[in-house]
Amino acid sequence: VQLQASGGGLVQAGGSLRLSCAASGRTFSTYAMGWFRQVPGKGRQFVAGINSSGGTRYHIDSVKGRFTISRDNAKNTVFLQMNSLKPEDTAVYYCACKSLALISSSSNDYSYWGQGTLVTVSS
Repeated sequence: VQLQASGGGLVQAGGSLRLSCAASGRTFSTYAMGWFRQVPGKGRQFVAGINSSGGTRYHIDSVKGRFTISRDNAKNTVFLQMNSLKPEDTAVYYCACKSLALISSSSNDYSYWGQGTLVTVSS
């Protein structure tokens, strides 16, 4: 599986961005997907996950109500809609693919990673 993330950029606090992650392969619909983020000097932080069917989603508390993960299995794509962005959301965002159907918040459970897309939120 190859993952290609896009949609990052520079935005003012309170603004919105929509990240996309396109996956190759015909088994995308059997995999859970996740979004992680990383700032320099820190490890990757789980942000949101969605199970293979899209019926179950999880968001960490700090983004709940502002970010929404979704997926389109027909287009092999997962999204992260980010609204009401804050400066502390600034990070490189990575999409990741887990070779099982259920969500996990541990980066160790994800087998495939996208290249990362930078999100910068100015105050």
